[in-house]
Order: sequence, then structure tokens, then C-alpha cells
Amino acid sequence: MSGILWIILVGFVAGIIARFLSPGPNKPSGFILTTVLGIAGAFLATFIGQSIGHYGPNQGAGFITSTIGAIVVLFIWNRLVAARVITDPGSR
Repeated sequence: MSGILWIILVGFVAGIIARFLSPGPNKPSGFILTTVLGIAGAFLATFIGQSIGHYGPNQGAGFITSTIGAIVVLFIWNRLVAARVITDPGSR
């Protein structure tokens, strides 16, 4: 149970840092979207790190790489909004 809470906490902090570091007006806002952004970044960083051999099969991404992964996820989010593939929740 504490592992899940730790993932949520790290994901939330990584999502907040990614939102501050990434430019652009199309930012997902709110606690849940920020947390999901950070968790998605952590999963992306873990997947890429394991694919290139940086992490072992039972290792996950660290805090810094989770933040970098969240920035990549946020960049993809911004490009999808700019291409009007998804709608911006802040424009309603």
C-alpha cells in the first residue's frame, strides 16, 4: 500500500515540476491530471530506461527521469491540443 502512495506522491511532484518547466498555455490542470501526468511520465521513463538497458527488469525510473518523462508527456499533450486531436480542458 505504501508503494502506491509513494508512486502517487512522486508522480504529483514530477507533474508539478513538469508543468512549471514546460512552456505553453495548454496545460492540464488540477490535482488528478497533474498526478496522472507525473505517473505517465514515470511509466514512460521506466519503459524507455528498461528498453535501452539503463534499468533492470525490476527497477523503476527515479525522480529526475520521471520528471523528464512527464515533460515529454506534457509536450505530446501540447502537440495533440495544437493539432486539435484532443480538446483543451481549459478552453471551455
